[in-house]
Amino acid sequence: MRAPTEGQTVDLPAITADVLARLRARAPRVHCITNTVAQAFTANMLLAAGAIPSMTIAADEVGAFVARADALLVNLGTFDAERRAAVDAAIAAAGERVPWVLDPVFIDRAPARAAYARTLVAKAPRAIRLNAAEFGALAGPGEAAPADYAREHGLVVGLTGATDLVTDGSRHAGIANGHRLMGKVTAMGCAASALVAACLAVEPDAWRATVAGLLAFGVAGEVAAERARGPGSLAVEIIDALHDLDRATLLKRGRAA
Repeated sequence: MRAPTEGQTVDLPAITADVLARLRARAPRVHCITNTVAQAFTANMLLAAGAIPSMTIAADEVGAFVARADALLVNLGTFDAERRAAVDAAIAAAGERVPWVLDPVFIDRAPARAAYARTLVAKAPRAIRLNAAEFGALAGPGEAAPADYAREHGLVVGLTGATDLVTDGSRHAGIANGHRLMGKVTAMGCAASALVAACLAVEPDAWRATVAGLLAFGVAGEVAAERARGPGSLAVEIIDALHDLDRATLLKRGRAA
């Protein structure tokens, strides 16, 4: 898989393999404030990738957990007062040291959720992982193109769908990996965002980190689908596939749109 960037061609599967190798070597701590239905699956996917997850949202300790973490995921899937308070405390604790990813789940379903997500964008996430409907709600009337939005806000947009788009406004990558069964398993998107956060913990270039997280996730999904009998077994197989994912598989299967 290749895509143009800053006047040169880069090998995105090779970048992904390098980032994944660093992730496994360093075992970064990733703190996740996420959907209640996603916690166990997300934690297992992070462990399979080589990261160390934590999930607390308790007001008296979330700041301490984030301060010792290497990356943070902010997922709005469960939009209750306790999690909103935890998000605010976590972002404050992250400061400029801990990179974080915003996953604005279902902001297309409720205006209050979308308005809150916009306030979080102003707090400088390194990347946003979302689908087309969520991006439309976040960008608002006129719906700026993802590249324009990324450039304006100084972040990376990871727009996922049948083909994923990753852009920071000047660099763009299309990722054509994945499988339709992945859309039949709850928390897939949440886990993908967590993997992007794990990659950010070891790769300071947020565009490369987001590409690496989404490409690795998509390839693992394809491998898992070949073994699975349906969505239930896919949820197990993708954990194994991510755990076993190697450089040769990434180089062979990584695809540009």
